[in-house]
Amino acid sequence: MRLTTLLALLTVAVAVAGAATAGAGNTAFAEFKTPSGNIGCVYTSSPAELRCDIGSGLNPRPRRPGNCDLDYGDSLVMTKFGRVGIGCHGDTARDPHAPALPYGRTWVRGGFSCTSRTSGLTCRNPGNHGFFLSRESWRRF
Repeated sequence: MRLTTLLALLTVAVAVAGAATAGAGNTAFAEFKTPSGNIGCVYTSSPAELRCDIGSGLNPRPRRPGNCDLDYGDSLVMTKFGRVGIGCHGDTARDPHAPALPYGRTWVRGGFSCTSRTSGLTCRNPGNHGFFLSRESWRRF
């Protein structure tokens, strides 16, 4: 197979996959940010996961996870029922174009919920694990 044909097929496959995800509604992928823009979150349904990144970094900064060779110290991740972990990533969940979750409002998707307040963002999963995240502090529960 010629390289140009292979590249054309790959381009079509990527376009079809992107259209399928976009057409799936808001269940496959959703994102939001806090009104300040300092925290951005991404939800994916397969696997069910919520990740939130904070631009100012986790305070205090956690130890680097042993198996992490990428960026860390600014991200929390949780699955649908598991405990919250420290994110190790090479990208960001902070999209300046994501819709803002107004203070006092709660975002809900796939069993996850996040409440935005002027004091910070609190997120929970269906297993009642979660986290609080702000410029001043963070904690997992």
